[in-house]
Formats: sequence, structure tokens, C-alpha cells
Amino acid sequence: MADYVMFIDPNRCTGCNACRIACQTQWGLAPTLKFNSLIEQETGKYPKVQRLITPVQCQHCDDAPCQKVCPTGATYKREDGIVLIDAQKCIGCKYCMVACPYNARVINEHGVPEKCRFCAEYVVNGETPACVSTCMNDVRVFGDLDDPGSTLHELLKNQDLIQLRADLQTKPRIYYAKSKRI
Repeated sequence: MADYVMFIDPNRCTGCNACRIACQTQWGLAPTLKFNSLIEQETGKYPKVQRLITPVQCQHCDDAPCQKVCPTGATYKREDGIVLIDAQKCIGCKYCMVACPYNARVINEHGVPEKCRFCAEYVVNGETPACVSTCMNDVRVFGDLDDPGSTLHELLKNQDLIQLRADLQTKPRIYYAKSKRI
């Protein structure tokens, strides 16, 4: 069984939003709904100013707070690590939205909270998530953590990594390269 994770290098992100647009197009989302976003920060003082852009989405946590609070089991984690929502079981209580420390969920037109699903429907067929395949700067790398010959495996082995809100101990499945600030 695969063990899916993602590596994101914010140092490579230019803020073009191709990842967001590709995802919205892939899933037929309205322009106001998005499963991933870009957090922009400016650091330094003139003339040495740096702009850092961090892509953020559902972190597919191993210890997912959204899953713990779901009263119907609509939010669940697959064996491959992908956290999904069963719309048929969802009662629209939005507990999952409140519990998510990454603010990763949006309400669809049917009142069901949705989020990034690592393009699970496509990944099982060997395809790459839309946000990964669209990025012109190779900001994102997606793959099987258990594949020792993969690019992902090498990146994770040879990088100084961080995880968003590691202090919450949700065990995110997205790893970030540390920012290279001035």
C-alpha cells in the first residue's frame, strides 16, 4: 500500500496561483472556493527585502483533528494516508471546519465541507495531483513515502524540513523546505 505525502519548497514559489487555478478547474470549484492558498510574507528592510510565499492546503494529518470531531465518521483517513470526506455521511455540522488548525475546508453548494483530497481519484490511477503537475517551478512534489527510488524520497532525505504547526502534533503529511531568508 502506498504512503502518500507531499513536499513543498516555498523558496521556489513565485505566487503565480497556477496550483490554485488548476485545482479549481480540476474539481469545478467556483472562483470564490479554493482548496489551496498562498500565504505571503515580506521580511527584511530596504533595500534587502524578501517576499516568501507559502502554499497551504489540507495537511492530511495522521492525527487529524477534523476526523476526531466528526460525529458521523464522514471524515476518514485511508490506509494510504489521504484524509477524505464521505458526502453521504456528512450532516453539515461543520465541526471539522472548526477543528482544522490549517483552515483548509470550504463549504460547497450542497452545504458539505470540502477540502484538498490529494486528487485521490486520479492518484490511484498513477496520475499526479493537479497542483503538482501545473507548477512551473516544481514547488510541489507528491509521491509514495515508501518508494526509496523516488524524487520525493530523495528530497525528504536531503532537506532541512519543517511542518506547519508541528506544535499541535497533528503529524501533517506535507513537508516544507525551510525558507532561505536574507
